[in-house]
Amino acid sequence: MTTATITWSISALNCYPQVGDKTDVVLVCHWTCSGTDGTYTSSVYNTCSFAPPTGPSDEYTPYEDLTEDQVLGWVWSDGVDKDVTEAAVQSMLDNQINPPVVSPPLPWAV
Repeated sequence: MTTATITWSISALNCYPQVGDKTDVVLVCHWTCSGTDGTYTSSVYNTCSFAPPTGPSDEYTPYEDLTEDQVLGWVWSDGVDKDVTEAAVQSMLDNQINPPVVSPPLPWAV
């Protein structure tokens, strides 16, 4: 088994234009977890939604100050299991390298 190089990325953020006095409040995050061993690649894409801040004590970071690491932290704390997702990407990669099911040519069609 080859251990994949795993990469997480955010491809888009959907926002409410205005929530109270806050602008561009993130509602949905589009994320991808990708793996490669240099030859084969696999990935999982999904979205994650967040509740908007409702009070002055709710954590809020202005959109222009967000970092990818911060948003990925939200994804993982919102129920996306980082370890399980990375294991699924690794498993998909392993199945490409050593397919669990194959389709050889029909013996009478040779």
